[in-house]
Amino acid sequence: MLTRLVISNYALIDSLELDLGNGLSIITGETGAGKSIILGALSLLLGQRVDTKVIRNNDKKSYIEATFDVKNYHFQSFFKENDIDYDNICIIRREILPNGRTRAFINDTPVTLALLADLSIRLVDIHSQHSNTLLLRSDYQLSVIDNLSQNQLLLEEYSEVYKKYIADLNKLNSHIEKIEKLKADQEYYSFQLNSLTALNLKAGELEDLEKQQKRLENISDVKDCIWSVMNILEDGENSVISGLSSVTQYLTKLGKIEEDSQQLSERVESILIEVKDIYETVSQQNDSLVDDPNELERIEERLNSIYSLFQKFRVNSVEELLEIQSNLENSISEIEQSDFEISALQKEVDTDLVKITKLADEITKVRKKTADAFAKELLSIAQPLGMKNLVCQINFDKVKYNKQGQDQVHFLFAFNKSQNPMPIEHTASGGEMSRLMLCIKTIIAKRMNLPSIIFDEIDTGVSGEIANRIGEMMKSISKNIQVIAITHLPQVAAMGHCHYKVYKQDVGEQTITNIIELDEEQRVREIAGMLGGRVVDEAAINNAKSLLKH
Repeated sequence: MLTRLVISNYALIDSLELDLGNGLSIITGETGAGKSIILGALSLLLGQRVDTKVIRNNDKKSYIEATFDVKNYHFQSFFKENDIDYDNICIIRREILPNGRTRAFINDTPVTLALLADLSIRLVDIHSQHSNTLLLRSDYQLSVIDNLSQNQLLLEEYSEVYKKYIADLNKLNSHIEKIEKLKADQEYYSFQLNSLTALNLKAGELEDLEKQQKRLENISDVKDCIWSVMNILEDGENSVISGLSSVTQYLTKLGKIEEDSQQLSERVESILIEVKDIYETVSQQNDSLVDDPNELERIEERLNSIYSLFQKFRVNSVEELLEIQSNLENSISEIEQSDFEISALQKEVDTDLVKITKLADEITKVRKKTADAFAKELLSIAQPLGMKNLVCQINFDKVKYNKQGQDQVHFLFAFNKSQNPMPIEHTASGGEMSRLMLCIKTIIAKRMNLPSIIFDEIDTGVSGEIANRIGEMMKSISKNIQVIAITHLPQVAAMGHCHYKVYKQDVGEQTITNIIELDEEQRVREIAGMLGGRVVDEAAINNAKSLLKH
């Protein structure tokens, strides 16, 4: 529950601290005293947008801080999932800096505004007359039924299956779209693939062909060079090999006379062996040279074909062409196997659909049962609040599967005899709508694990016995959750377990809003003032005491 509220430098509030207890807390005050300012500050913790005009003193920041006792509300998983330290006491805070920027904190941990709002709506429900419009929305009506159905586990199971169904359906549709596009281009792909496979390309082939081309184009010069080398090494007069052989003979002979010359003979012998090997290599190269114009023509034709593919596919290597060829082969293969793959994906979608249909039917069954019980309970609570002829009818329309199932809910009401039930916007007055919302909140409060609820002048426009019943209803709700009620009705104010008064006062050149908790005597006078207006006489005092007593 909300145990403490601190507001600083906000609108007419300089500094305000409010300690709250459980049960029903009443807040009263004259019109314009600042009750809506306090509520507006608290609503900023729910993620509402900030107007920098609310900063009272532009030289310092404005902040709103609320402390909640959450030990009985099972928020541990929320804090763990969001990496926030958990404690039985939860402090949420929003700061508004003079430059207009805002900061949000949960237990002193900086968080996004979205995360602050996500937690805040689990901590407090602020209901004002403006909130009555929620009752017009089909999604809110459905949420009411789901809250009462206590079918969260079933909805979570459905949600997981639904997510898988949507993912599988998207995958199927995406694959079908892809295959249709591939099929539209299949003839073109086949044409491109044929132009590639016809050449039977091989990695590294281009470099070999260009090397052979260069060799064949210059074969005369190559042969002349080889012949000259062979002639110098052995075939000509005074060849190198012949000369080295003679040198070897002389050094060998010399070595028999001069021992030191023996090494020289071995060195020349080694050189002679190497020169002979060079000669053999060059000779083999010469034998392999064939001056074949047809071979050169063939190589040039193949090179031209490859260069043409380079230009066609806008690449610069055979390896890139081979990659394109592989991709085309994969695309055509995918087309050929598409019927099997689509069939497998469709089977998965059909399986998902069977599961979500079963779960959605179960959810609908639970909702309809809950709706019947809710309608009966709503009538029993609402009729004593001046709506004795109220008729409530809850209709279900089956819609396309969505995150919540297959149901669209319509609350229909009739407030007068012989009137057909219709949507509430066509039948209810503002006061009737407020009382209906109070009744719905009363029913929900019995089952919701919500720490606090705030009613902001929801009792406007009623009086007498109905006002008494509204006060009793709020007090009944406070048995389950903390209730804070802002009211102008003395009958409702008298029902509170504690009573706070909002007031304005002039301090120097400024007017500020503040709040105090009333003691027993102050409370009597406040309720007497609500009963008798400006004049608080003995009759009003006695009337106030009577209200408080009963």
